Amino acid sequence: MNLTPGAPGARLVALGEYQPSNVVTNDDLARRVDTSDEWIQSRVGIRERRIAGADDTVVSMAAAAGGKALAAGGLDPSDIDLVIVATCTQTDQIPNAAASVAARLGISAPGAFDVNAACAGFCYALGVAADAVRAGSATNALVIGSEKLSDWLDWDDRTTCVIFADGAGAAVVSAADTPGIGPVVWGSAGDQADKIHLRDGKYLTQEGQAVFRWTTTQLYPVALEALRRAGVEPSELTAFVPHQANLRIVEAIARKLGAPQAIIARDIVTAGNTSSASVPLALSRMAGRGELPSGSTVLTLGYGAGLTYAAQVLEIP
Repeated sequence: MNLTPGAPGARLVALGEYQPSNVVTNDDLARRVDTSDEWIQSRVGIRERRIAGADDTVVSMAAAAGGKALAAGGLDPSDIDLVIVATCTQTDQIPNAAASVAARLGISAPGAFDVNAACAGFCYALGVAADAVRAGSATNALVIGSEKLSDWLDWDDRTTCVIFADGAGAAVVSAADTPGIGPVVWGSAGDQADKIHLRDGKYLTQEGQAVFRWTTTQLYPVALEALRRAGVEPSELTAFVPHQANLRIVEAIARKLGAPQAIIARDIVTAGNTSSASVPLALSRMAGRGELPSGSTVLTLGYGAGLTYAAQVLEIP
């Protein structure tokens, strides 16, 4: 990847994940709302999703995923000096999730803050963490996407309750002699922020067709720019891991990307749309299945409410 001569590098060293044990199938939802397995799969590609239990919170799920990432990287809590949690579903705005997660994991006095860029949140947080490491502000950063979207759903609205789910994914970013995280390419389309919003201040609502058109026409140039800045050709990609919003969106962007050899993340089929957790959750699950061996070159792309977006190229540890 491209790197400014003499600048320190930042790279992923470990991944981790957490999913609630409660599996909700399309048939389960069809017993509550006017829908069916065929209707859901044909429109968004989801077969089942995980829904948090009463004891699962944004903080507890983030801590579980973060703890697995630390263990996978052979790191002690004392090694971490920055914790960033990407979330848009933290019920209480104060205190932030990151400080509470750090305390649960026994991480003493780290920099700790949350990022709310909705479904692009993890990619935003990863970009910030990599920049902090490259600048020398941190040596080892724990970056987590954690969402409990089930708290914000109208379970009688079939346009949303069939899509969203809960979970967390985490990554450790560390200083390195050679780079493993490319420059982040990010932005927003605030003039369309109303396309995804909270109805009555409590129910997640989106204009599905408008979001579909925006994502499938506006985002593949962002992905290509992330490749260009990292000095990577589409033909060099091992995998493309975009936000798991909708299987039709994922596959449409992948076709325009022009990397037929790349594995396309389709985690949404069994995990649902977990907003900022979807990219790290997919990365961790794919790596766990052996689909992303060490050294794999992966393009990530987050996008969602705001409307925000961010992409970067990663090397898998």
